Amino acid sequence: MALTLYNTLSKTKEKFESIEQGHVKMYVCGPTVYDYLHIGNFRGAIFFNLVRNWLEESGHKVTYVYNYTDVDDKIIERANERGIEPGELTAEFIKAFEEDYARLKLRPQSKNPRVTEHMDDIIDLVKGLVDKEKAYVVDGEVFFSIDNFPSYGQLSGKKLDELEAGQRVDVDERKRNPGDFVLWKPAKEGEPSWESPWGAGRPGWHIECSAMIKAILGESIDIHGGGIDLIFPHHENEIAQGEGCSGKKYCNFWMHNNFINLKDQKMSKSLGNFITARSFMDKYHPEILKYVMLSSHYRSMLNVNEEKIDQTVSALARVYKALREAKQFVEQSQLESGKPYKALDQAMNSADGKIKKALNDDFNTGEMMANIFEVVRVFNAQNISKKKKDPNALASATAFQDWIAKWANVSALFLEEPQTFLGELDQILIKEKGIDPSQIESLIEQRNKAREEKDWAKSDEARDKLLDLGIEISDSPEGTTWEVKK
Repeated sequence: MALTLYNTLSKTKEKFESIEQGHVKMYVCGPTVYDYLHIGNFRGAIFFNLVRNWLEESGHKVTYVYNYTDVDDKIIERANERGIEPGELTAEFIKAFEEDYARLKLRPQSKNPRVTEHMDDIIDLVKGLVDKEKAYVVDGEVFFSIDNFPSYGQLSGKKLDELEAGQRVDVDERKRNPGDFVLWKPAKEGEPSWESPWGAGRPGWHIECSAMIKAILGESIDIHGGGIDLIFPHHENEIAQGEGCSGKKYCNFWMHNNFINLKDQKMSKSLGNFITARSFMDKYHPEILKYVMLSSHYRSMLNVNEEKIDQTVSALARVYKALREAKQFVEQSQLESGKPYKALDQAMNSADGKIKKALNDDFNTGEMMANIFEVVRVFNAQNISKKKKDPNALASATAFQDWIAKWANVSALFLEEPQTFLGELDQILIKEKGIDPSQIESLIEQRNKAREEKDWAKSDEARDKLLDLGIEISDSPEGTTWEVKK
């Protein structure tokens, strides 16, 4: 099945074909670096990592550009509040973002351009738009003329006569049309500025991405990604700038991920309904954040609440327990390997086909997860830990590990060491549920003593107390171990 993508531009799914055969040029709007990013900002980072990985898995070379906006009103304001230079602030938060990104075990992009590195490209693009009469200059400020770009509104579906002026800000009387937007703004005292044909100043927000795309990827690209909040005006304006200058189609496929609600409400600093990705990963785990993001389709609204996190912990535990069993069997086995069990082999082959179909159908990651769980179910049904002398059990454990690793490379999930990760889940649940480990150890000691004395009633009583606390115990020749039920 060929890859089909939902294209925001056409509002339909379309078969994907790259401009240059075998090479995909993809640009995704990255962060404005003035603070730690909230979990919603990471939905795109996690999802588009999978997009790039799947395109490569499907045989394409991918040039993936993800930018840093390091010139912005918010950056200047925050730097002034802290009494530091804007460049010092942006360096701090680029470093913080890259630390968070690395914790998620996501692969680096091909390039991470910064706006400040592309000022000459920005100025050249603005000059080109002025020369083509798509833009005009007033008092050292350059505006794009939407009246001179007839297809303005093609991405968002907004019509020129619907773009009422003054809905949010006072109308700038210097504009020929209230919808005209800034390409270059004059310098203000104390702000960073660059010399240009229109005087010292700095770029408007929208021109930056258009200039970096043209400089790095060329006049036309295959895929442009970002959150749905960027469709208008940012991406609409990017199209106007890019096509206004080149006369060529700016981008063939526009992909937009949806918002995230936190505890059934839109994330908002003013409401206190807000969590940074860093705080979330400290409280829970990077693996939990990735799974939450990929368990739902990227175009659907995603609600992150305690129930969703509980479901995620259970789901991850199911996969990692199976991986732990497979790993332990392989490490402890002295057998020559045989052949994987037929039921498992068939389940993996069937799931491969279904996952490929799901990902090729506009990246249906929820369906991908469902098929991974089906393979885990079939693997668990083999009970390999009870078949220590069966060479086919060893082959099955090895094949299962390899199969999960294949899809881990695409999704960036299931990359943790199983026993370590399950222990980390236990620590999360101990905190979340207020479990006292010393109480657990005491009950296990009581149970073991009762079993030694063959006091089965007392042994059962201790076991039932542990179950009531949500604790699962396992007895082996090495002793009794426990973990929190997941």
